[in-house]
This record gives sequence, structure tokens and C-alpha cells, in this order.
Amino acid sequence: MILIGQYDSPFVRRVGIALVLYGIAFEHRPWSVFRDQDLLRPINPLLRVPTLVLSDGAALSDSHIILDHLDGLVAPEVALFPRTEPARHRALRIATLATGLGDLAVGLFYELRMHAEVSDSFVARRRGQIMGALDALEAKCRSMYGGWWFGDRPGHADIASACMIRFIKEAHPGLFDAADRPSLAEHAARLEDMAVFRQIQQPFIAPA
Repeated sequence: MILIGQYDSPFVRRVGIALVLYGIAFEHRPWSVFRDQDLLRPINPLLRVPTLVLSDGAALSDSHIILDHLDGLVAPEVALFPRTEPARHRALRIATLATGLGDLAVGLFYELRMHAEVSDSFVARRRGQIMGALDALEAKCRSMYGGWWFGDRPGHADIASACMIRFIKEAHPGLFDAADRPSLAEHAARLEDMAVFRQIQQPFIAPA
């Protein structure tokens, strides 16, 4: 398998972490959707990362679709999303909230960085959405049982939340205040201290 994309993307990073945790061998190609479009276009005409090229040459994009495929390659007890209900939809809800938060943060970055004229109303709306999502995650994090979102080990929901929080902290300094969200901050810090998180990481590089 070939994982395309840079690890400063929280979406690429969550896939890389899952591949390592699953023990699935892969090649990493840290291509940029800005600088490496000519390389990426023949593989993924959407020019999106993460892109995962499978052994048969087929390419998957969108981190959730990729992780769904990877979960199907491992035993049910190993999969990082539960296979049965109601545990599955509960984990999916947290992961969707976290990845939605990441989407908002990416959109806010592009509005602030890439546009000559910034829309104040758009920025205010995005910031409000981000704060609302962070508040919801903090409330859920305070009530979690066992130290992880679900069960006795980190799953996709844990990985997604930590990856998105790191992105927000690096792309939008000051937007995430650990004092206001101590449970979420402590949860992310424990994950970032894991060997796989230290292995699959890259400081945020703003696109030119």
C-alpha cells in the first residue's frame, strides 16, 4: 500500500497511525496537493489527501473511507471502530465530530491565509462552529469511562480527536485553550505521548 499526503494534515496522520497500529506495511509519499499536483492527478483526479493506493492499484480517498477499508482487513477484536451496535454509532459520532472540527479548522485557515480579502462574517461563523465542536468534545471527554473514548485502548475516535486538536493548535495558535478544555487537552496529550503518534507526525507547514 502507498499512503499519499503529508502528516501535517490531521486526516493523513490518522490514517498513518492506524496503518502502524494494524501492522500493515505501507510506503509513505509525502506529496503536497499544491506542489505535487502532476504526480497526484493520475492517481486521484480529486487532488485530495489522504489517498491510499491499494495493492491492486485502486486508490481510495477520504480518511473515513480508507479507515473503513483498513478495519475490514483486520479481525473484529482488533478493529479500531466497533463492529456492532450501539458501540459503533457512538464511536462514529465522536469521530465525525472530531473530523468535522478538522474540516472547519482547515477551511478557516484557507480563508485567513489564501484570500486577499477576508470575510469577517465567515471567520466569525467558523470560529463559532469550532468553539461549539470543542465544547461538545470537552463535555463528552469529561464523561468518558476508562481513560479512552470507548473501551480499554485508543480507537479511531481517540486518534481523530488528538490529530485535529494538534492541527488547530499549530494552524491557529491561541484558538485552543487547554485551560478552558482540560479534559480534552489531557486526553490529546496522552495520545501524543504514544510512540506511534511520535512516529507519525510532522510540524504544520503552511502552503505557499
